[in-house]
Amino acid sequence: MGKINLGILGSFSGKVGNVVGGSWKGISYMRAKASSVANPRTDGQMGQRSKFALVLGILKPITGFIRVGYKRYTTKQTAFNAAMSYILNNAITGVFPDFSVDLSKVLVSRGNLTVASGAQALATSGSIGLTWTDNSGSNNALATDKALVVVLNPLRAEAVYETAGSQRATGAHEIAVPADWLGESVEVFLGFIAEDGKDLANSVYLGSVEVV
Repeated sequence: MGKINLGILGSFSGKVGNVVGGSWKGISYMRAKASSVANPRTDGQMGQRSKFALVLGILKPITGFIRVGYKRYTTKQTAFNAAMSYILNNAITGVFPDFSVDLSKVLVSRGNLTVASGAQALATSGSIGLTWTDNSGSNNALATDKALVVVLNPLRAEAVYETAGSQRATGAHEIAVPADWLGESVEVFLGFIAEDGKDLANSVYLGSVEVV
């Protein structure tokens, strides 16, 4: 049974007939109750589930990072959902059932700061080293911007990441990886966040690196 607040013009929660009401982040909503699907395994539905699973495999290991990387896009949705939506709409390639994710189009952070320039990733003993060109002063890039680093191990569905790394002016950052990742390939991303945390740069994909 639904409960109506503030009279007939107010919001309500619960179910009234075929309408479901509720509130999320202080925003009241109403939606029609989902109808049963006679054939839940059409190509379209299976394709959407396949895409969703691919993106989930990237985002789930870095959920904590995404809360920072997509913090500017949480007005009416969670950071995780914002990232999911962006990647689904911009980085999925192929035709059902052969979908894949174009990692060069994946953004693990989004914002208006100037992106990293000349960035590279290289495996060192037990860690991944990142280097970039100090482009402080280019547009809104500041020397004090801090590196945002993601090292994703797709084979294990695990990741290590940094949300307050070296400053942009430093031009380098090193992040340790688990010892049991030795010989496995990891995917590396680099972004930046302003020192006050208010803005971020779109991340750049630095490619696949084999852990040594």
